Amino acid sequence: MATRRPPHDINPRRVGRPHRKRSLASGAALFPVVAVGASAGGLDAFRALLVGLPRTTGMAFVLVQHLDPTHPSMMVELLSRHTSMAVIEAREGMRLEADHVYIIPPGQYLAMQNGALRLTRPRERQGVRMSFDFLLQSAAETLGERVVCIILSGTGADGSVGAKAVKTKGGLVIAQEPTEAEYDGMPRGAIATGAVDMVLRLAEIPEALARYGGHPYLRIGTTGATSPVVDGLAQIIDLLRKKTSYDFTLYKEGTLMRRIERRMAMAGLEDSDRYLELLTRDQVELQRLSNDLFINVTCFLRDAKAFDLLAEKIVPEYVRAHPPDRPIRIWVAGCSTGEEAYSIAMLFLESIATAQRTLKLQIFASDIDAEAVAFAREGLYPKAIGADVSPARLSRFFEPEDQGYRVSRDLRAMVVFSVHNLLTDAPFSRLDVISCRNLLIYLRPEVQQKVLALFHFALREGGILFLGPSETVSSASDHFDPISNKQRIYKHIGRSRPGEVELPLGRGEVARSLWLRPTRPAAGQRVNLGDLAQRVLLDTYAPASVLVNSTHQAVHFFGQTDPYLKVPAGPASLDVLVSTITLSDGSLIAAFDGLPASASRVL
Repeated sequence: MATRRPPHDINPRRVGRPHRKRSLASGAALFPVVAVGASAGGLDAFRALLVGLPRTTGMAFVLVQHLDPTHPSMMVELLSRHTSMAVIEAREGMRLEADHVYIIPPGQYLAMQNGALRLTRPRERQGVRMSFDFLLQSAAETLGERVVCIILSGTGADGSVGAKAVKTKGGLVIAQEPTEAEYDGMPRGAIATGAVDMVLRLAEIPEALARYGGHPYLRIGTTGATSPVVDGLAQIIDLLRKKTSYDFTLYKEGTLMRRIERRMAMAGLEDSDRYLELLTRDQVELQRLSNDLFINVTCFLRDAKAFDLLAEKIVPEYVRAHPPDRPIRIWVAGCSTGEEAYSIAMLFLESIATAQRTLKLQIFASDIDAEAVAFAREGLYPKAIGADVSPARLSRFFEPEDQGYRVSRDLRAMVVFSVHNLLTDAPFSRLDVISCRNLLIYLRPEVQQKVLALFHFALREGGILFLGPSETVSSASDHFDPISNKQRIYKHIGRSRPGEVELPLGRGEVARSLWLRPTRPAAGQRVNLGDLAQRVLLDTYAPASVLVNSTHQAVHFFGQTDPYLKVPAGPASLDVLVSTITLSDGSLIAAFDGLPASASRVL
């Protein structure tokens, strides 16, 4: 085969017929980069994938396999027989070119930076190397939407963390069908994270790449092209509101269009009218779109420096100063799949134990996405969380299972998860801490301001507000003093005044329920001063009580129920008649669910 002489400062092994494409560094050819990872059984999977690809794809491929660092690799020679693309062993500083295949060398970590490949020696011992995660995380930061992650046959969990990074940045994540893979550990681990967009057989992947790689989604924003969603956005959002009950009208239009464009790219559709037709007849695609708009991608202890500051200084100080006669009340708004809520719970439990105090924790975690909330309640996470959670915390707060790690029963019992719409449902109140991270950035500026005013109402004076790294309290700086501007941690100051906060009102008090999903309020409906005063009086002076529905499920707790109720060990249940919640001293608790009298129950 003909070869082309490489630049004088690079001498890679190159097999195959190269194509004259401009490199990623030139700034003119912004092509997709496909990162493919595998371990055991990976060579055969690589071969099958390359055989199915055409000679010209317009993409660059970077292949990562777990190789023996003590022996030279034969991957270039072995794979070049199965593709007409140029197959190259990666070298430090090499520029990426379309229609080329780059192979990781043995004993190296491979990353992407400024359009070039970077090689480093791994610091970890051989048994815990996550070389594919390392590549994916750098690729996601460098390329964003133009990176495609493909996870093939292999053991372990390498690729699971990186897949979430790719999904967060708007890239595409594909996993090989586990039943087809010679070893299913890597694809199953990735699928368990919820970050995988497509689960495909090897023969199906080339077609999916062709649909995605040639779509305008990857050119919009770099060429000045107009979004195909502009004219159809209102109709799509209206369809989502009618068919799923999710209302995205308060979200930033730019964010909505990019997420819709992404789904259109996966479907191979460039016209918004045709995509609207698909949504109208395909409930599965409609649900997938709504899931994509929620952007439910997070991890434990996300943004390590911020959590380190919380763990080392802020939380211990708050625990030491907290009054002993009331619990610490925490609200994690937009909790997604639960990692944030459990992370904060761990920090407070550690500080309470260190301070040798007997403080109680009440942690409320809410999200609009019912599927994400159900996942969070289950508390089962893939083994890849070991990259974010220390061995000590894994041992203390998790129980190992075949599928991964499950949050311990005691920790799960401390976090109450709820389906709740921050924009339309009434907030929790008298809170010590609110964590709302990476949600405000998706909302319109005027909506952000209203949410911050709501947090001002909900927090006690001196309470803590924890935001995401790209969010600030600039529009509410009179109510929040920075504890750390850099880490977006603030102290609440002052109290809200009558009329200062417009509180949304759903179905009366049920809108604040921990367990029922409230209906959307009528447009413009707001809490008046009388309603707010009534709530405060009820919270302060009314007897402790529990709201239940027609099947005896507890949906809301009023007042301090600790003297009357206890939650015993065992499988979690909210049925007040089945002993998960039991009377501790024989007292009666009034319960009414706001439904017709025939459906209500009184204990």
